[in-house]
Order: sequence, then structure tokens, then C-alpha cells
Amino acid sequence: MLLSSLLEDLQYTCLNGSTDVEIKGVAYDSRNVEPGSLFVCIRGTARDGGAYAEEAVKKGAAALVAEKPVKMPGSVPCIQVANARSALAHIAAAWFGHPARRLITIGITGTKGKTTTAHMIREILEGAGWRTGMLGTVSHMTGKRTFPAENTTPESYLVQKYLAEMVEAGLQCAVMEVSSQALKQSRVEGIQFDYGVFTNIEPDHIAPGEHADFTEYLECKKKLFRQCRVGIANRDDRHFEEFTGGRTCVLETFGLSAEAELRAEKLRLISGGGRLGISFETSGLLEFQAELSLPGRFSVYNALAAIAVCRRLGVTKASMRQALRRVKVRGRVETVPVSERYTLLIDYAHNAMSLKSLLQTLREYRPARLICLFGCGGNRDRNRRFEMGEISGQLADLTVITSDNPRDEEPEAIMADIREGIRKTEGRYVEIPDRKAAVAWAMEQGEPGDIIVLAGKGHEDYQLIKGKKYPMDERVLVREIFASRKKCADSRKR
Repeated sequence: MLLSSLLEDLQYTCLNGSTDVEIKGVAYDSRNVEPGSLFVCIRGTARDGGAYAEEAVKKGAAALVAEKPVKMPGSVPCIQVANARSALAHIAAAWFGHPARRLITIGITGTKGKTTTAHMIREILEGAGWRTGMLGTVSHMTGKRTFPAENTTPESYLVQKYLAEMVEAGLQCAVMEVSSQALKQSRVEGIQFDYGVFTNIEPDHIAPGEHADFTEYLECKKKLFRQCRVGIANRDDRHFEEFTGGRTCVLETFGLSAEAELRAEKLRLISGGGRLGISFETSGLLEFQAELSLPGRFSVYNALAAIAVCRRLGVTKASMRQALRRVKVRGRVETVPVSERYTLLIDYAHNAMSLKSLLQTLREYRPARLICLFGCGGNRDRNRRFEMGEISGQLADLTVITSDNPRDEEPEAIMADIREGIRKTEGRYVEIPDRKAAVAWAMEQGEPGDIIVLAGKGHEDYQLIKGKKYPMDERVLVREIFASRKKCADSRKR
């Protein structure tokens, strides 16, 4: 493909050579440069890609794209752009033949609920006969392969590559979780989403290397409603007016309040036999009754978002009803069947806001006791530990403090910070550093009517300790503990 064709959607200055050069590949990491590649010098957290320009040329790069002038030997073209990440997004889209234009694209942003909403939409569409791919926090599904996700929203080149795989596999729709970092770093630039979904927003990801403050975080999230045709928004969110201000899309709303165009009412909690769920009726734009195998009001909001999208695609009520009843999401209030006496859940809640929402939701089911097991990540903001400890102390009957991903810190030091937060409350707690031992202990405490939640790991199947990644899937831990207890019980019977 000619360099000029890859640059057709960009404003640029050619500082050296000509754009009439054949390009055989696109790279944004100098280690991946091959002869004939176009090397895009994006700015990383530590270094500017321009520092690797000379290395890229030595490896055979046919042209470079950079934000600053780079001295190039001979006639190797150097293309100067205002924003290299934005340029990479448009170049990648052109390289892969603009695959988003051949799919119905659905982008979902928000602080909470992106993953569950994405899974609900995909489940409904697949059940209705729409072949649907997904890019999300838990995994990516392209129709050709399913594999674990490293980032909620991949780098723009990979986004386009995966969308191209979906087109090649004959898929019709693509559901994508769109993170604030993705919007900040132009990873989905060049895509005009058919539908954009806003779930909710609260202060999060405000830290060095992420967002400077809530205002920046909100502004990044808002970009989705300036690059979609139809925006579907949570009318009940307290930042609704701010989020939807400046939109360029048609707006549709959902929620529990009378102002929402698609509403849920007559909510009824469902529990028993180790299972939690909720049923509701919709009104306004669509009227039917739905039931979820996921607990809580936040699950209803996620379902409303999914219903709003699928209604516009003409999915029948019957298809929606069936799909919503069976949908489950790995690591999102995921029920693990171990006993009919108590309920065991695994959830990704790994910050104060998500843990508070989770525990408040579970409290609505009036458990005999609510037992919360969690740890906090190392090399992260210590305030998160104090806050999570205080919230668990306030809302759980018993907290089991354990290890999560300690990284380079000592687990006991992290646990001490959590303990400090809990001690601001009157909540009971125990400390068990080994996570498997902690899970086993929590299961042993299970009594009729209890809810036990293992928080923080969710879909993750590993622990990060001193620079190494160790396998650790809580589902596997639970099965092993359950099998061991059953074996002991059988031995006693003999």
C-alpha cells in the first residue's frame, strides 16, 4: 500500500522524501519493525518513540511518522503530525481497510458496568442470530479466536487488526468496551460507532499516568458521544447533564426514574439455593418482563443499556428475555455453586467505589451474614487500601483480609493498611495472608443464609509477586477446597 493512501485522513507535513513509497507493514514498537515498514513514533510513559527512529531505519523502515522532526538518511520519508497516537489510529484503520465501516459497532464507556453490559449485548445479539465479536476487559472474541485481554481497549493498531479479523470471519457486529485511557490515547479514533453507551461515572483512575483529576477523566469519557451516531445514556447518573453536554449524536436514555425513555420498574430480588438474581419490567420505549441471574440494581441498569441497543437492532422481546436469563460474566458477581446453604460469589471489585456498590447490593438480599474477603494491589495508591478497609468494615459482618497482587510490596504491609481502615469502624475481621488458606477459611465459616464474596480478583487467574506471575484462579481454588473437604467427609464416613 502506498504511504500516501495510509495518510489520506491525516493532516501532515512531509519533511523528507516522498509519500509515493510502498509500505509493507505498520509498526509502533521498534522491535517489530521489518524491511518496508512504516514506523509510527508514539509517545510512551517513559520515552518518545522518536528516540528509536534511527534503530527503526537501520532495521529497514521505509518511512517514519513523528511529532517532531527526525533526521533521516537519504530519501526516507519523515511525516510530521500533531499527534502520533491519533495518526496511528487513522493509519491502522486504512491499513486494515477500515473494518469498522463493515460492522455494526457498539462502544461502551463508564466507570462501572462496561464488561457486564458488553456481555449482555453480545449474548442477546448472538441469540438473535447476529454474529457478534467483542473486545473487552476479560477477553477478546474475533470470530477466529478467543483470547485473554491485556488491556480493556487495546492499542489502536490492535483494535483495527481485531476488527479486521471479525470482518474476515463473517461477523456482523462488534461490541467494544472503551476505557477512558483508550479515549485519551486515541485508541478508537477513526471509528464512528453506530451506538455509544454511557453506563455511569464516578471519580476513578485519577493518578499519575492515568488522569490528573475528575474533570479530565470526564472529558475523556465524553469523547465517545462525539464519535457515535446514537448515544444511549444512563439518565439517573448524577453526571448525566455534564456527560451528554457537547454531544454530536442522537440521544436516548435509560434508567429507573420517570425522566428515562426506557425505564425499569417493579424490581424484585430473587434468592435461594445458592443463587441470587433480580426480575423487573420495562416501560416507555419497550414493555416486557425480564429476569437476570445476576444480582442487584446495577445489573438492571446494565440490562437496560443492553436492551436499548438491541431494541434498535430489531431484536425480539423473546430473544432478549431468554438471553438475559442465562447471561453470566466471569468475575462479575459470578456465583460459584458450592452449597445450597450459603451463596459464594466472585467479583472484580478492586477499589472503594466498586466494593461499596457490591456490598450495598448484597445487603439488599438480607443475608444472615455478609462475609467479604479481599486484598489490595501492591505498588498502587495506599489510600485505596484504607478506603476499602473502612467500607468493608462498615458493610460486611466479617472481613477476611488477605493478599491480592502484592507485586514488589510485602503482603503483610498491604494488609496492615487495610486493617487501619477497618479499625475506623466496629467491623470484625481476620487476617490470613495466603489467599487459598483465606478462601478455605471463609468457606468453612459458611452458615445457612450467608453470602460470601471473594472480591478483587474477578476474572484474573494469576497473582503478581516480586516480578513474577503465578497461576491462581479462585474458581480452581474453590473447586480444590470443595473436593478436599468432600474427600475428608467421605473418609470419615468409612
